[in-house]
Amino acid sequence: MVPPKFHYKRAHHNALERKRRDHIKDSFHSLRDSVPALQGEKASRAQILDKATEYIQYMRRKNHTHQQDIDDLKRQNALLEQQVRALEKVKGSTQLQSSYSSSDSSLYTNPKGSAVSAFDGGSDSSSESEAEEPPNRKKLRVEAS
Repeated sequence: MVPPKFHYKRAHHNALERKRRDHIKDSFHSLRDSVPALQGEKASRAQILDKATEYIQYMRRKNHTHQQDIDDLKRQNALLEQQVRALEKVKGSTQLQSSYSSSDSSLYTNPKGSAVSAFDGGSDSSSESEAEEPPNRKKLRVEAS
């Protein structure tokens, strides 16, 4: 006769083994459902592993391609930012030069075509809208009719 303790151990071991097999089965179902080519299809474990391997390799290639695209775009972005900084630097230096030139923004052209300083006490003063314009533009006075 077999002792009852042995039956308990055997039943417990069988339950643990069943639980392990169920977990493996659920994991294969989850893996099958994660692979687009196998979704909703019946497949053996070997097919699931083969298709999952193919899909992982495909996704790695796709990720690598996307990473290369990202790196290319970052390089292009850096070049464009460098060009913007260079153009802003050139723009700033030309504005600086124009503010110190003889055709300074403090000079205006009167109706006769001669330059008149805005800081001249006897000349007409500039309006507020004229003061808001960038300093490198010449301002022309319009004769009142």
